[in-house]
Amino acid sequence: MGQRVFLLDDGVLLNQLEELAGKVGIEIRYGNIPGEDAHRAGGLCRVKGKYVLIIHSRLTVKEKIGVIIKTMKGFEMGDVFVIPIIRELLDKSGESLEREKT
Repeated sequence: MGQRVFLLDDGVLLNQLEELAGKVGIEIRYGNIPGEDAHRAGGLCRVKGKYVLIIHSRLTVKEKIGVIIKTMKGFEMGDVFVIPIIRELLDKSGESLEREKT
């Protein structure tokens, strides 16, 4: 019997990533990024000792997914359950980051 492949709608995937981010201690905020930084997708910062990922609200759902995946790659998942499709995306993201370094 072959392995089943489950694909998630982009909106569902984004929601799953947002939930996972919360479980590993990253708060996600969406907002308009004005001025010189308007071309940026967003970024991770620390506010009062907590991680906050600010994402430009005008990004597409796919772009938001990319920002979250790239950010979460650097975080330890510990005992948090990660659904297989997200685990695969995190692993692939790491591979592409390794290729960029060489």
